Amino acid sequence: MHRIRLILAFAALVAVASAAGVGTTAALGADIGPVSVLYAGSLVNVMENRIGPAFNQATGAQFRGFAAGSVALANQIKDKLRQADVFISAVPSVNAQLMGPQNGDWVRWYTSFATSLLVIGYNPQSRFAADLKSSAWYGVMVRPGFRLGRTDPKLDPKGALTIQFMQKAAQYYQRPTLAADILGPDENPAQVFPEETLVGRLEAGQLDAGFFYSIEAVSAHIPYITPPAAITLNAEYTVTIVQHAPNMDGAVAFVRFLLGTDGTRILKDTGFTLLQPKVAGDAGSVPSALRSVVK
Repeated sequence: MHRIRLILAFAALVAVASAAGVGTTAALGADIGPVSVLYAGSLVNVMENRIGPAFNQATGAQFRGFAAGSVALANQIKDKLRQADVFISAVPSVNAQLMGPQNGDWVRWYTSFATSLLVIGYNPQSRFAADLKSSAWYGVMVRPGFRLGRTDPKLDPKGALTIQFMQKAAQYYQRPTLAADILGPDENPAQVFPEETLVGRLEAGQLDAGFFYSIEAVSAHIPYITPPAAITLNAEYTVTIVQHAPNMDGAVAFVRFLLGTDGTRILKDTGFTLLQPKVAGDAGSVPSALRSVVK
């Protein structure tokens, strides 16, 4: 009778863990070890201050995050410069750089889970702040002394989106040279900075304005300009488990948490627009423990 009670208690605990959206290994308090998550630099605040700590508390695991431009992270995985259990990108196409034998077969599937608008954030203490609020932003940005920040289009999807946005803006406002007038060359060293440092540079007064995703601006309390709907562009965040992840159990637990009730609540609270997770790539490679949240 005592043994039967223990079995029933164990089954009940497993059921609770499954309902909570985390792996049973983590929920039962087993030591699944540190989970290495490489993520897009625009997610620094939400990952380090919200998702990571909440995941640790819910599972007893150890979130270990590293942020950089999505393309830069993909290159580090491919070149075996950095090991990862989980990879989170800000654009779906980056995953293709890790798929197939020609790319090391590091990724076989991924799912999009949230989006965020590209916006123009500005320093409220900037001498140009009042004009950015009251005048056309593109007219203010070409003034002498205006300091603009953006990310490397070769290493970060936001940098590439910035160039696409400015090209669309040039057509929309019927100003053919607008992109060149504001950005200069694509790799303009006076404007291009690592993604994970851009918010800090703006807050420190080193920049008057920069291109950010809305979730970055909201979390850092940065005032921003939302472009007209006709020219808006979005980040589309994806998550996957890297093939041969050193900590597969931890990777599964993290993705279940991120896409489960607690993770999606945090994402919604911090300004993301949520997407219904759907598998892209080889659906058969999705771990069985994730098939209830990734369809």
